[in-house]
Amino acid sequence: MNIDKAQIVEMLRSRGDNDQADQADQELPDQVDTDRDSGLLDRFGLDIGDLMKKFGGGGGIGGLLGS
Repeated sequence: MNIDKAQIVEMLRSRGDNDQADQADQELPDQVDTDRDSGLLDRFGLDIGDLMKKFGGGGGIGGLLGS
């Protein structure tokens, strides 16, 4: 699954991890592949399953629409 780096950086900032967000912004590719970049995601304390739930979603924006 591909996730835009900006979404990951924003998620880190929203939980108060500004230092990790800055580091992720420098180290992650623009399009993060959860398989290819799993090691980098682990370094930032990001769980691939959580990312897939949050960004992979199904059913519209943020998984909120349509059921």
